[in-house]
Amino acid sequence: MTPRPSLDSLRRFLRQERDDDWAVRLLRRIVFGLAAAYTVFALAATSMSSFITVCALLVLGVLLWLMRRRGQLLLALASTLVTAGVAGFFASAAEIAGGAASGMFSGQGVFGYWALSLMALLGAWIPKAHPGRRGLTVVLADVVLLVTSSVGTVVPAASVPLGFLGLTLVLAARGGGFAAVRRLGGRLKRRARRPVAAADTDR
Repeated sequence: MTPRPSLDSLRRFLRQERDDDWAVRLLRRIVFGLAAAYTVFALAATSMSSFITVCALLVLGVLLWLMRRRGQLLLALASTLVTAGVAGFFASAAEIAGGAASGMFSGQGVFGYWALSLMALLGAWIPKAHPGRRGLTVVLADVVLLVTSSVGTVVPAASVPLGFLGLTLVLAARGGGFAAVRRLGGRLKRRARRPVAAADTDR
């Protein structure tokens, strides 16, 4: 009878021969894995906030590992998170600078910019045939949103409409909207020239 593959692997692991690279690497992975698991457990057991933070980081790590081959999507998600955080910072700065009078506008601006950042993410992935890189489109839209959110520290009421306008222009430029408008204009011009050419030939 031939030995089972599982028993053979177990014997290789227990012997730890220097020439057996597989067994040596497996031992290192087990040791580092146990040390990492103990560290995570020790940090999570200190307080409830630490437990929530560790769980959130673990979920984020699993998501990043699952999307490791989706570079554009990772870039877009990272840009969206950074934009949401910086927009919230600008809104709080505007509220501190303006006092209670600007509190309502800054609060609305935070939710408005979160909605606009999600619109940028969806607007880059909804078109089936996107001419450029979708993650780069989201980054450009988020840069425009950050610039307009900084305007909100001075004029809170105008920041969200400016952000929506800039977001629309970026999505139209990167999504082929301007090219479609140019093609439509060219068709209309050609159709307008046809009756004029026909009238000249009739003369």
